[in-house]
Amino acid sequence: MGERLYFRQLLAGQDFARGNRLARQMVNFAYVVGDRETGEAVAVDPAYAPDELVEVIGADGMRLVGVLATHYHPDHVGGDLFGHPVAGIVELLEHIEVPVFVQKEEAPYVAAATGADRAALSPLEPGAAIEVGDIRIECIHTPGHTPGSQCFLVAGRLIAGDTLFLEGCGRTDLPGGNPEQMYESLFGRLARLPDETVLYPGHLYAPEPSATLGETRSSNYVLTPRSPADWLAMFGN
Repeated sequence: MGERLYFRQLLAGQDFARGNRLARQMVNFAYVVGDRETGEAVAVDPAYAPDELVEVIGADGMRLVGVLATHYHPDHVGGDLFGHPVAGIVELLEHIEVPVFVQKEEAPYVAAATGADRAALSPLEPGAAIEVGDIRIECIHTPGHTPGSQCFLVAGRLIAGDTLFLEGCGRTDLPGGNPEQMYESLFGRLARLPDETVLYPGHLYAPEPSATLGETRSSNYVLTPRSPADWLAMFGN
């Protein structure tokens, strides 16, 4: 697996979209996961400069065969971000036709935020998995930040989008946010993952770009509550 796995963490505004001030401000990560033997790869949250991401993938001798979306917010999939246009899946699909995998509850939100044709979106059921070559990616539905937020688990790596950061977690006071669901996602669905799992967040909100879940559990204040009541006392809207 280690030899076959192709995995890249790319910081918008630095590794790509270098001239984009909004990208530098938002410090989003995009990810690319693939199988080196087959040359197939998928991009996770290709916002700001999707054409440059395709070029990066091609320069590594890989080809894009799909897109995974953690959630519908424009800084992850494109659209209008506070009056600023962000390129994303719509612009990517103008250049290359690939499936865009979204959690089924998130599909209408992604379509509305980006203007993408619903027919271009491939809804995923909770607990679904996709395969890129022989690389298996487990999709974990983690509502709370948005109704259809999802994380991706591949070879001991968790691409968490805005569900969990090294410091903090995704906001629950935005449209579609739900603190009760976020508690269940963090303390239920992600709690089953072992401490050695490496957390890869959706934003660079900490000095380091990644950390093990064990390290995160010992230092991240959002994981200190020990009951739903304690959680809601701290984070309820």
